[in-house]
Amino acid sequence: MSITTIDIKDKNYPKLLKEIYDPPKKIYILGDIKALDDLPFAVVGTRKMSREGKEIASKIVRGLAQNGFTIISGLALGIDGASHQAALEAKGKTIAVLGSGLNNIYPSAHKKLAEQIIASGGAIISEYEPDMPPLKHQFPERNRVISGLSLGTLVIEAPFKSGSLITAKCALEQNREVFAVPGSILNLNSEGPNYLIKMGAHPVTKTEDILEIFNIEPRNNINEKTFTVDELKIIAIIKNQPTHIDEIIKLSYKSSSEINSLLVIMEISGKIKNLGNGYYHLNN
Repeated sequence: MSITTIDIKDKNYPKLLKEIYDPPKKIYILGDIKALDDLPFAVVGTRKMSREGKEIASKIVRGLAQNGFTIISGLALGIDGASHQAALEAKGKTIAVLGSGLNNIYPSAHKKLAEQIIASGGAIISEYEPDMPPLKHQFPERNRVISGLSLGTLVIEAPFKSGSLITAKCALEQNREVFAVPGSILNLNSEGPNYLIKMGAHPVTKTEDILEIFNIEPRNNINEKTFTVDELKIIAIIKNQPTHIDEIIKLSYKSSSEINSLLVIMEISGKIKNLGNGYYHLNN
């Protein structure tokens, strides 16, 4: 399979990534990034995960994948790898963002996992030239891409100085949702998540905690109803109170014709309610 290059001006450049402050001018891709059009969600954590951390990642990610989320992570050892694997086992889609070029899969122990991700309909991507080696400073840089591709970021097990907290910080700066799994105050791997929760991150103990923030009912309750990225942006705007269409257009950074079409489709599918006089609200 050959490497595909997408320039930031290309219509296929990921929508959410283009919105961040410093998006890559181009990205290199092995595989298919169409899954980013669904519900991209980042799951990250320590390389030195515990057995409990692995079980938590597997349980939550499986639930997300089964509800249509595409799992974004960094292919690293530990929580990242466990998250990619759990998504694959749930027959879901997952995308890995590398801190090296695509011709230098890092860590090498995850070359087979990278192949499985591509074979399952996902992708591995990088902002670095294909032959770029895995240099230390590139991993904090790529963290902004992980969060930038995603609607939200979940941190599972991370020491206070973990790179996962950099990813969470990037998510906050990008105005994305941040989630964290709480843990014992005696566990170093819980320092990061507990700190994030103290600073306002959403605490997560089950998949439904994440679905609730995005106003998504578990699929077994709604006959497989799913939401696109654009629909979720609309939902985020109107979820707290009835909102006028002019405000929706302003906050979504989309044209009036795009928003009108989206609102009609969402109203027909029962996701939102037209209150009249240009006002819309969630159809709870």
